[in-house]
Amino acid sequence: MTDAVGSIDMPDAQDEAPESKKTRRGGKRAKKGPFKRLALFYRQIVAELRKVVWPTRSQLTTYTTVVIVFVVIMIGLVTVIDFGLDKAAKYVFG
Repeated sequence: MTDAVGSIDMPDAQDEAPESKKTRRGGKRAKKGPFKRLALFYRQIVAELRKVVWPTRSQLTTYTTVVIVFVVIMIGLVTVIDFGLDKAAKYVFG
């Protein structure tokens, strides 16, 4: 059976070349100062935020309502369970 191209088990001949054994020092980061790297970071943040699909006001209202209703239901459930366990503990331990 033959291995797939790029298989982990059988490295390619070019991966074993002597130039791959060199260690890189810094790479692209070493050529830029800290302020340029910080500016690049913020530019990348802004670029990613532009890709986000923001919800409309009605979607946001719907999502918020669903979350609040879910939280209220869970609070009620935990309260009932806590009250029941309290009564059971008082019954068992006096």
